[in-house]
Formats: sequence, structure tokens, C-alpha cells
Amino acid sequence: MARAFSAGRKGITGHLEPAERDLLRKLFADIITMLEPSTAASEDPLAALIGLDMDVRVPTDPALLRLLPDAVRDDADSALEFRQLTERSLREGKIGALRAASLGLETDKIVLDNEGATLWAKALNDVRLVLAERLDIRDEEDAERVHEVQDWGEADDVESYLSLVYNFVSWLQESLVQAMLVSLQRAK
Repeated sequence: MARAFSAGRKGITGHLEPAERDLLRKLFADIITMLEPSTAASEDPLAALIGLDMDVRVPTDPALLRLLPDAVRDDADSALEFRQLTERSLREGKIGALRAASLGLETDKIVLDNEGATLWAKALNDVRLVLAERLDIRDEEDAERVHEVQDWGEADDVESYLSLVYNFVSWLQESLVQAMLVSLQRAK
């Protein structure tokens, strides 16, 4: 069974069982697949080098839109222009954090320095955003509904299973953030 992250002299440490590590590895891989842009043969190499993506569109998948929301509301042209200038680097940053976190799943004991903890927090947050969208969590009442499912033996449908996964990832992220706060307080 997973043990919460904690701050110590060697950094932030946590423990995950093999099945938990496999679950996270699959979740991280799924989000990476969602975030990987389609490759265009006619892509301008200079535009790619500086991070421009003139062919970018607003995602049609609501979960992907939650990961890559419009930065400007009520002005579609400005939102698209901002997306063209920033989405490529945002995707690359998210993919990098997910890959780094996935690499940390090779052993039961996870030991993170400050940078690694930040990457893990970002990766777990992205997983939670996608799961929240799939579970249609919009407000506190929806979150309570999801938290009602507590036993893996009760997961007899997709929503129940996703609820348990969401609860596990939420708990893991919360313990990581708490450990990061303790680490910051000790550094003062």
C-alpha cells in the first residue's frame, strides 16, 4: 500500500507498490499521448524552433481543453493568437513533467529533490484535471459524489473505478504538496 510523501534529510520520499506504480505509469502515458501534437509535414522549421504553431486549434476533447484552456475569454481571435504563441511550449512542458515523473516510478521508494517534486506535482495535477473532466466534476457536490466511493471492491463500473483512481491521485498529490511545504519551512 502506498505511503504518503514526507520531507526528510534526503529530500521528499514516498513509497508505492508495483501495481500503484503501474497505474501511474499508464496514466502518465495516456496524458502524454493526449498532449502530443499531430506532426505536420509542412511545418515551418523556424516556427517550430521558436515555438510558434500557426495550425493550432482549440481542442475538441474537453479533457484536453482542461489541460490547455483558452487564456483569453470573450475574444476568440486573441485567444487563438495567444494559443498559437504558447501552446507548443505548454504541451512540451507538461509532457516533460509527465515523463520525468514516469521515470521516477522504477523503484518502490521514490526520492525527490525540489525540482523532481515540482515535476511530480505538475504531472499529478494534469492527471487529476483529466480525471476530473472524465468524471464531470464541476463543483463541490460533484467532488463529494466522487469521494463517496471508497473501496476497490465496490468499483463495478467505469465511473466507480475512475473515482477511486481520482481519489488515489488526489491523496498522493496532497501528500506531496504537504511534504513540499514542510521542506520549504525547514529551508528557512
